[in-house]
Amino acid sequence: MQIKTVLLVEDNQDDELLTIRAFRKNRITNEVAVVRDGAEALDYLHGTGDFSGKEPPPLPECVLLDLNLPKVSGLQVLKKIREHSRTKLLPVIVLTSSKEERDLVESYKLGANSYIRKPVDFEQFIEAVRQLGLYWLVLNESPIKDDQAEQE
Repeated sequence: MQIKTVLLVEDNQDDELLTIRAFRKNRITNEVAVVRDGAEALDYLHGTGDFSGKEPPPLPECVLLDLNLPKVSGLQVLKKIREHSRTKLLPVIVLTSSKEERDLVESYKLGANSYIRKPVDFEQFIEAVRQLGLYWLVLNESPIKDDQAEQE
């Protein structure tokens, strides 16, 4: 059985390290692939840019998407994910520090599966990641299968 990969789209190195630390503390052993801007996220998912010249990597089990990203915003990444047949069913969890109501509403309008505000407190963040991992990586049945993605 292949280990389920999580794609973390995060430009803040401290938040990246905090997220990976929270995964380890909760004994979530999934591989975490990290990209640091919206353009790199789209390249990863579609096998373009730095990821071209070979088969696109298998789709991750889910995407943890920050909204405030360089090059291409998180909302634009989400829109592009939903427009492409290979990725349109991919679970996307917005994981952001934004407290803007319009970001919340727009994320859901564009097809986000979940919207989580990053807790400031580390222990709260650890608990949020534990619940996220339990639900999205253990309990949730994903509509994405590698062989389906390859056929489209």
